[in-house]
Amino acid sequence: MKEASIIVCRCEEVTLEQIRETISKQGCSARETKLRTRAGMGICGGRTCRPLLDRLTAPPEGESASEFPLKVQPPVRPMSFAEWGHSS
Repeated sequence: MKEASIIVCRCEEVTLEQIRETISKQGCSARETKLRTRAGMGICGGRTCRPLLDRLTAPPEGESASEFPLKVQPPVRPMSFAEWGHSS
C-alpha cells in the first residue's frame, strides 16, 4: 500500500495524499484543512483522525501556532457501528 493512499479520516474517507495536497496548495491551517477536505467532520467528530490532522498542519519547529487547535466534537449519543446497520 502506498503511503499516500492511507486513509486518515475513516468516516469521510480522506486520504493522507488529499490532506498533504490541500496543505501544500492552499497553505491551510488545521481548521481550513478540515473544512476543505472534511477530515474530522464525520460521525466520530474527529476522535480518530484529529491528532494526525493536528500533526500534519502543525507549524514548523520554532514557530507558534496562529490559531487554537481543533476540538473534538463527540456525538450526542455514542453508537456502535453495528447499530448503524439496523433501522428502528
